Formats: sequence, structure tokens, C-alpha cells
Amino acid sequence: MTSQIIEHSAMPSYVLARNLRGFIASSLFTMFVFMVLTAYLLPFLYMSLTAIKTADQISTGDILPLSPVTFTYEGKELPLYKVPDTDGTMQERALLTGRRNDSVFIDPLHPETPINWEGRWRNLEPVKRIDVHLENFKAASDGINFPRLLTNTIMIAVSGMIGTLISCSLVAYGFSRFPIPGKSILFLILVSTIILPPIVTLIPTYIVFSKIGWTGTWLPLIVPHFFANAYNVFLLRQFFMTIPKDLDEAAMIDGANPFQIFLQIIIPQSLPALVVVSLGHIVFAWNDFFNPFIYLLGEEDKWPISIGIQQYNYIFGTQPNMVQAISLLGLTLPVILFFLAQRVFLQGVVITGVEK
Repeated sequence: MTSQIIEHSAMPSYVLARNLRGFIASSLFTMFVFMVLTAYLLPFLYMSLTAIKTADQISTGDILPLSPVTFTYEGKELPLYKVPDTDGTMQERALLTGRRNDSVFIDPLHPETPINWEGRWRNLEPVKRIDVHLENFKAASDGINFPRLLTNTIMIAVSGMIGTLISCSLVAYGFSRFPIPGKSILFLILVSTIILPPIVTLIPTYIVFSKIGWTGTWLPLIVPHFFANAYNVFLLRQFFMTIPKDLDEAAMIDGANPFQIFLQIIIPQSLPALVVVSLGHIVFAWNDFFNPFIYLLGEEDKWPISIGIQQYNYIFGTQPNMVQAISLLGLTLPVILFFLAQRVFLQGVVITGVEK
């Protein structure tokens, strides 16, 4: 131990200064990340706390869901206050009679003896306890028919996810493995469609779907995803290119055709990227409001959760606790999916941009 102390004391000053700078830099970075994370999570914290409050609790301005505590005395509900005792300690006592300069209180432990207290009772702090109202979620769910909206959203999201996985993986497989003439130009054209604003194609697309009688159905929200999109094709292509082609050649020697290679070599090796695409589409379908709004207008029984929550906000806009409760219900499933798949999701995000 003594030798270690001597060695540490003999450490050059520039080494100590470098270590100190490194510690300060890491501390500042950690503080910055913590502040950003706190600012990002504050709205979710506010949403969660507001969703379990009543309107009266919201009006008090308390951060936590607090309700005044009462004491039953001779059939009456008396509010409890923190009253200073003669020895300076604070005691919880029930207000029996409140007057301007003196009041009568009841000790809950000894209610048989009223206590006269001199002072203004309005300046006393009321006793409050945590009072969580989980019934808000049931009331909000019943008011919006949440199970039906949830079922509709899951049907739309899962159907579109299946189409996205099939179409995007096949297109990405072609771009990453086959010597297609002009492949680079075709891929550049495909990727360039990412910057094309959706509003440009909105009217022509709506006219086409209206002519073929798809308005008022889920088909405009599902079928287009069976024809791939540039963003997911780019992600999957980048991931497929990290898989060694030696595996393809070994499978071809064993007699596998390109489709068998795709199913037995590429797909099993690409689980992280496929999870990224799946979660990305589910979140997109979950949050999509505009497309269901224009294609399902008037079809209330086919609405997804995004439209249902918006309509609920219009009706119950004066009840922020109910609005936050239904919003929290709509947020729950995507958050659960992300946490269940976060390991594979983050792995796919990291590996997707790496090319061997």
C-alpha cells in the first residue's frame, strides 16, 4: 500500500492534469446527457401523472395526485390540517369550527376533547395523501371503445408490416446480390424518392383509389406497403451486404437456388435489420393520422387509434386527465414492443450502416 501511495505521488503533473481533464469532460458529458434525457421524458411524466388525477386534483396545481385527508366525526367529514402544538411540533387535527382568529379542532386520536386553537386556520397547510385514480383508464377506454380501435390498428399495422417485410427484403436482396444492368442508377433513383414530399402524390393517389372503389376500406392503408419503399430497402440492402457472399456460394455448391439462399441464408442472418423494419412500420402505422382520416372518413367502425384519440380529444377537451389517460393507453403497446425488442433493434441500427 505504501509503495502504491509513493508511486501515485510520484506521478507526473501532466498525467494528473490529463486525468483531471478526462474526468471533467466525462462528467460534463454525463450531465448534458442527463439534462437532455430529463427534458425529453418530462412530457411523458406529466402525461402519466395527469392521467391518474381527478379534475379537482389538477386544479390544485400539485405535481403528484394528492387529495385532502378527512376525519369522520359525528357523521361529518372534517378536513385535516397540520396545526402547530404548544411545544412547536405539528399535529394533524380535524377542523370542527373555523373562525377568523380562533378555531376548534378535533384530535383524531382523542376526538372526545375538542381543542381551541388561536390563529387563522386558512393559513394552515391541509393534510394530503397520494390518491391515484386508475379508473380514469377504464372510463377513457369505455368512452372511446378502445378495444375496437386497438384491434383495427393492429390489423392495419400487422398487415402492412408483413407486406413491407416481404417486398422490401426481396428488392433489397436483388440490389445486394444480383448483377442487374444499371443497378447503381436504379438504386439511386429509388433512394431519391425519399425526398419526394407525400403531398405531391396525395391527390393522384386518392383519385386512383377512389376510381377502383377502395375508399372507405383498409386497402389504401395496407396494399401500398406490398410494393416496397426506398427507406426500408436501403436499410435492408446495407445489412444484406454485410453478409459474406461465401455463404451464398457454399449454398449454391450444395444445390440451393437463389430463392432458397434468400430464405435459408439471408433471412436468418438478417433478424436485427428485419426487427428494425418491423418496429419502424408498426410505429408509422400507429401514428399515421392523415391517410386513415382521408380514406376512412365516415367509417367510424374502421378507424384506427390515431383518429379515435383525436376525436376523443375534441369531445373531452375540457377534461385533461381523461385526454392524457387515453393518450397513455395509445402509447403503451409501441413502448412495450420497443422494450421487448430493444436489444435486437439497437443491434440492427448499429450494423445496418456497416459495409464489409
